[in-house]
Parts: sequence; structure tokens; C-alpha cells
Amino acid sequence: MLEGIMQFGQQYMLWGLLAVPAVVALYLFALRRRRKNIREYGDPELTGYLMPDASISAYRWKIVLLVSGLALLVIAAAGPRVGSKLKEVEQQGREVIIALDVSNSMLAEDVRPSRIGRAKQLINRMVDEMENDRIGLIVFAGDAYTQIPITDDYPSVKMFLETSGPDMVSRQGTAIGSAIELAIRSFPTDDEEIEKENAVSNKAIIVITDGENHEDDAIAAADKASEKGIRIFTVGIGDPSGVPIPVTPGSNAKRRNRDGSVVVSKLNEELLMEVAQAGEGAYIPVARINSLMEELDNLQRTDLKKKVYADFTERYQYFAGFGMLLLVIESLIRLRKNPLIKKLNLFGV
Repeated sequence: MLEGIMQFGQQYMLWGLLAVPAVVALYLFALRRRRKNIREYGDPELTGYLMPDASISAYRWKIVLLVSGLALLVIAAAGPRVGSKLKEVEQQGREVIIALDVSNSMLAEDVRPSRIGRAKQLINRMVDEMENDRIGLIVFAGDAYTQIPITDDYPSVKMFLETSGPDMVSRQGTAIGSAIELAIRSFPTDDEEIEKENAVSNKAIIVITDGENHEDDAIAAADKASEKGIRIFTVGIGDPSGVPIPVTPGSNAKRRNRDGSVVVSKLNEELLMEVAQAGEGAYIPVARINSLMEELDNLQRTDLKKKVYADFTERYQYFAGFGMLLLVIESLIRLRKNPLIKKLNLFGV
């Protein structure tokens, strides 16, 4: 049991909070206009004697109460609620980890908008078609890093995917084997090691790369995944004939070797086929990417436990009530000093 987890039933209503700074801006504009008019009428110090009952503090209190009241009403409209219980729900799904190549060669523009840009489009599309599945994201170049652990939070996956690129890795290269080994360790497992003959084929690793492996033994890593019942699918992006790599996305300047020759990046389909074969999966060229989801559909869906908050208690009435109270108080405040309070002469003036 967990208490006090605040959520909103209608989160889009929170966009209404953008009206708060707009109201403040209008108030400041009106106040500035008022002071300008007073200066045009005469010396502000002298005109102050002509308006002894005018209250500047009333203006300030009215705007504070108005803005606070409106903000509370917007929050109330968003449906604030507190989760009172955390429970596990069993759903049928698969577990997929995507290993995305973010090396400099993925900046090549033999596919539009670029190899890495096309890869991100494919992953976004894949996430949109998933339901009740878990997905994780690993990025790799000379080393492999976990960008987001395996999760069913699809919006977070897309958010982390958007920030992925060559500038986030410290060492260049293409360590496909390291990415596969990290993906193997990233899957949730039981205490006992899963043997291939007892494994349920609901786990997959999808390697999206141009296949220019310069670092390690990717085939040996794929064999290790196969032994644990994890299937590997490779997606090849690029031109087998090779193309130059731009220095920056969209740049006409090309990357060069130390001897001044232009660096040419080629899609290594042969390696990707061997890795997929060792991982008992399939190699899929980017031109036939639709077949990837068909391959994933062949994976067996198993029970996945998902923790969700239930038994929410609505709390909008507190925000709505307090917001209305502030607006009522704001409407009662006069822009002139209260004569009854003045007669009290609280400060002996």
C-alpha cells in the first residue's frame, strides 16, 4: 500500500495554467497605463492628494487573488486524484530491447533524412504499434550504454530516443557485440539461469545499424543470446556501395582520414546476416522493415506483471472550493480605501 501519489485524470487541462502569466501581463500593462495617465494629468505626488481614497495595495491583492483562484480552478478541472493502492496486473506481452547504432557513420545520408534519422522514425513507429509489451533502448558506438531500461512507459522511450545521437558517446566505433551483451544483461531474469530448452521465446533484441563492426565478436555475443532463448533481429540501414559521411548533419563537408582521404561508410549486410542467424532471428533490410513487426508477432506472448495505482480518490473539490473562495474575496475588495477601517485609526494617525 502506498499513499499520496498525485495524478491527473485530464492532464491536458493543465495547459490552462498558461493563462496565468497572460493575466499577470495584462494586469501589469493596465497598471502601467494607469500610472501613465496619472502623470499626464499632473504631478503624481500632487494628484495623490486629489485621490486620498485610492488604494494601490488593493490592486495588488486583487491580482494575487485572481491569479491564484484561476490557477486552482484549472488544477481542479484537470482532475487531481490520489492513488491509494499499488497492485500488480498480469498482461500478455513481449520484452524487446532495441540496440541503436549512434556512431558517426550513422550520419550518412544515403537514406533520408539520414541513417540515424531513419532509424529513429522506425523505432517510433514500432513503439506506436506495441501494446502491453515492454521495451528498452540501448545506444552504442565504441561502447554500449543503457539509454532507458526495459519499461512499458512508451512516452519516455520516445523522449530518450529523441536525444540519442553520436555526441552522447565518448568513444567512436561500432561495438555490436558489446551492445548485445548489455541487452542480455538488461532483461529481467529469475535467480536461476535460463536454459535455452526451458526458455520461453518472448524476448528479442533488435540491432539497428549499418553493420560496420570494428570492435568485438558480434557473432559470439549472438550465440550467447541464443543460448538464453533470446532471439536477435538485425536491421541494416545504408548503401552497400558506400557513401561519404558528413561532418555535421546536412553539411557538404565530409569526414576524412588522417591521410586526407574521404571516409566512406558501407552497409555490411553479410555480418548482419551472420549475427541474425547466430541469434536465431532474421536480417531485415530497411526497405522491408514492415516484416520486422511480423517477425515480432511470432514471439510468444507471456504473462508480464505490471504495477499500477488503483482506487483513486478524487481531490478536485478542494482545489475548486478554495479557488472559488479566492475569487469571491477578490470581487469584494474595493479599489478605494474602506472608510470603516480608516475610522478605526489603528495606528493612531
